Amino acid sequence: MEINEILSKVDHTLLSVTATWDDIRQICDEGIKYGAASICIPPCFVGQAKDYVGERIKICTVIGFPNGYNTADVKAYEAKTAVKDGADEIDMVINRGDVKAKKYASILKEINKIKDACGGALLKVIIETCDLTEEEKINMCRVVEQSDADFIKTSTGFGSAGAKLSDIELFAQNIKTKKIKAAGGISSLDDAEKMIAAGADRLGTSRIIRLAAKL
Repeated sequence: MEINEILSKVDHTLLSVTATWDDIRQICDEGIKYGAASICIPPCFVGQAKDYVGERIKICTVIGFPNGYNTADVKAYEAKTAVKDGADEIDMVINRGDVKAKKYASILKEINKIKDACGGALLKVIIETCDLTEEEKINMCRVVEQSDADFIKTSTGFGSAGAKLSDIELFAQNIKTKKIKAAGGISSLDDAEKMIAAGADRLGTSRIIRLAAKL
């Protein structure tokens, strides 16, 4: 696979709690230079990043992050604010307690509420696969399939594990009308290529562009 094809699927990510504007600006510059799909940054930097990048690259941010147990109203407000500030894409975290309690109707309602708050922005649904059983992952694929969201996403990168190839394969078997994002722990170009081959449309990673820069 051509390196440019891999890079075009990367959400170049920096979600560190100690990130400064200088760090975020570097992410912006790298994302633009290497043709990333987007930069994925904390909500507090979205407005400043939008002023800096203009239309040169898409801006992605996270809501309900990383735990997902904010109320639906709070998540919807976060999403609406982020879009107003200039976000093109929103990655939301589900309430995993609701998954454990099998409150799938509640999760579906929340996803659709947040998608409505996104306006025209893309919505990716982070299910944090490391916290779920295989049955729960399949059930969440079904929920996302029924929802108005655009993507299902594996991980926050703040859990006990990130994206696994087996999870992307499972998603590909159960997701037909939505796209798939693998995130967390993608540390080599080989990892990236395997995730894409398995069905990932996007890769959330902080490392791939920096590896490509060394080629």
